[in-house]
Amino acid sequence: MAMRIVASRPDPAILTLPWDLPLEEWPDDVVVPLPRGLSRHVVRIVRLGSNVYAVKETNDDIAFREYRMLRDLQRMGMPAVVPQGVVTGREAKDGEALPAALITRHLQFSLPYRTLFSRGMDAEHVPTLIDAIVVLLVRLHLAGFYWGDVSLSNVLFRRNAGALAAYLVDAETGELHDTVGDRLRDYDITVGCENIFAELMDLSASGAVQKEIDGFAIIEHLRSRYEALWSELTDLEEFGADEMWRIERRVERLNDLGFDVDELDIVTDLGGDTIRIQPKVVDLGHHTREIRDLTGMTVEDNQARRLLNDIAAFTAHFDLGREDRHLVASKWMQAIFEPIMAMIPPDATGKLEPAEIFHEILEHRWYLSERAGQQVDIFDTARDYIERFLTAKPDEAITGQE
Repeated sequence: MAMRIVASRPDPAILTLPWDLPLEEWPDDVVVPLPRGLSRHVVRIVRLGSNVYAVKETNDDIAFREYRMLRDLQRMGMPAVVPQGVVTGREAKDGEALPAALITRHLQFSLPYRTLFSRGMDAEHVPTLIDAIVVLLVRLHLAGFYWGDVSLSNVLFRRNAGALAAYLVDAETGELHDTVGDRLRDYDITVGCENIFAELMDLSASGAVQKEIDGFAIIEHLRSRYEALWSELTDLEEFGADEMWRIERRVERLNDLGFDVDELDIVTDLGGDTIRIQPKVVDLGHHTREIRDLTGMTVEDNQARRLLNDIAAFTAHFDLGREDRHLVASKWMQAIFEPIMAMIPPDATGKLEPAEIFHEILEHRWYLSERAGQQVDIFDTARDYIERFLTAKPDEAITGQE
């Protein structure tokens, strides 16, 4: 049987991988010793030149189905790993058939939930983890994606200015529909509660957290946060014609949550006395799109909100309110952000994303200023933070460089 590779933007280096060996036997000169989440499949992280991939063994049908599903989610702009290809027809040197393999691009600066706990996260941070899962699940449901296997193990997390952003990494049970009905949404939530409860109890039993995790409280938090966010994003709102301001207020509330309203259904009765509004198309990334438009940087939404706030403070400090926002953002980049990033030693650039480093510097300045009783210079803060904290952190990115 001939080996077959189906790939998007194929990387010729993929052909050099030892496909005649089971993934469990791949040598150390290929595999990157990166933390991996729990999986029912054998998964390996590999480095090929400047690219890093995750390779998962599975059967042919599941591999192709998940590959196509991930491509659909990518086209829809959903937070999920990017599929690279599928390898089938693998054979060992003795002719024995080997499983198919799904290849996805490694999500830089991402970590499985267990690694987060091994790097300082504790029981009081669990709600932050759940909030990230809730946002991911709501976004997927809004897009018509039924997951079928919601769990912490099927997600990777990226830091997001003190919060977390969740990315789907396992879509083999997923289905795309025109809309995800209440029954399927409730099933996803129920499965998620069961899986996450078991994962957290196992985590607690392993001694990975110092304080006991209240699993029942966490599951209640998941359900209530999901229902509240879903309601805010989808509920029908009715009011009188003399309350037109409520349309703008609804949009503002969604913007504050980080969502843009791409389509709003507005209906009036025959006399025009009653108005009903309902968001039809919403998408997370309001602040991300704004900071990208101003600076060209692509960051997580909370990180973008933090950067925008600092640009606003810079604008006020230098009385630049009458200048074009793009010009002000450019001045901020040249005067503040870029010089601070240039202070980071080359061997520390893989510790955190630049936007997350800047967020932590701003947090550090708050503590230093409170202790000093006056505002501490941002560059003095950056030097102190880099020397005392950043260089001691473990790398959260892998590159093509050794």
